[in-house]
Amino acid sequence: MQTFQKPLTPEEELFYLNLSRQGDIHARNLLVEHNLRLVAHIVKKYNTYERDMEDLISTGTIGLIKAINTYDASKGNKLGTYASRCIENELLMLLRQERKSSREVSLYEPIGSDKEGNEIHLMDIMESTNEDILEQMITESQIFSIYHLLHTTLTPREQDVITLRYGLYNHTPITQRDVARRLGISRSYVSRIEKRALEKLKNRLENG
Repeated sequence: MQTFQKPLTPEEELFYLNLSRQGDIHARNLLVEHNLRLVAHIVKKYNTYERDMEDLISTGTIGLIKAINTYDASKGNKLGTYASRCIENELLMLLRQERKSSREVSLYEPIGSDKEGNEIHLMDIMESTNEDILEQMITESQIFSIYHLLHTTLTPREQDVITLRYGLYNHTPITQRDVARRLGISRSYVSRIEKRALEKLKNRLENG
């Protein structure tokens, strides 16, 4: 059973929102963690025997992440109120897609196109560099677990590398060389950190 973090106090929430707006990845991740209870509460109304609860939570979490990235306190709404609307919108988009097609809904945001004009998703990028590990590790039903394990399994530096490399939390994926420049370390060091972090995530998923 999923255990959720307690909600932040208004003062703590404002503090981490300010840090998040300045590009602090850890502050944004912490805001996500402490608002997952809201996601779980909202998705209950959409949960039926035909739908997987983890998929709904994953979709709701995407809405939560978008809310945190775009929240503007000057408009007078509380983060929880604004996030609720974003989560609902994301779930409603999922339902609309279900009506249009019976195929599985991808939880990954499109990040671009290849030379032939085909849409590229996060999973495509990850498999191209770490196919053996990530082919087993990243599935749509596991995406919520991946976001949770980022915080409970990886070091802060490993979280930064994985988040930047694969465009998690609505970022655009960047190369190892760009990550190295962003973090002020060598590309080979980024490669070692990335490999170690992916192995940690794979082991945690395989061991439950």
